[in-house]
Amino acid sequence: AAMRHLPYFCRGEVVKGFGRGSKELGIPTANFSEQVVESFPSDISTGIYYGWACVGNGDVHKMVLSIGWNPFYKNIKKSVETHIIHTFKEDFYGEILSIVITGYIRPEKNFDSIEALISAIQEDIEEAKRQLDLPEHLKLKEDNFFHLPEGKIVNNH
Repeated sequence: AAMRHLPYFCRGEVVKGFGRGSKELGIPTANFSEQVVESFPSDISTGIYYGWACVGNGDVHKMVLSIGWNPFYKNIKKSVETHIIHTFKEDFYGEILSIVITGYIRPEKNFDSIEALISAIQEDIEEAKRQLDLPEHLKLKEDNFFHLPEGKIVNNH
């Protein structure tokens, strides 16, 4: 079920999440609103994915994405959190984030410590970087999906 929906194209506004990514983990994530999360196919497997991401009409960057309940933090609401493999100078809450999920890395799992969680995320990032350099994934970086026409209404807003 993880791969059947891929590549998966999604776009939505970046909202404030739990505030853990940057502060506790040193790995900032962009969070989608609940409406966007609920629009994901219900049978898409929870877990860690990779693909491409673009903020507004900016450059397209590699990303790692978590879909699920974050067992380490015992969330009760499903979340979709994107870590863009790029250093941004400032937050981009309220911006439109466009993503294409191209591959699956692993299922969600719990960790004994925050260090183990961070270490796993770092491994996921390295795996994503390797995979996204492959031609079949690289070609999606250039997809027209990432070019928002100026002034276009997005997601009915």
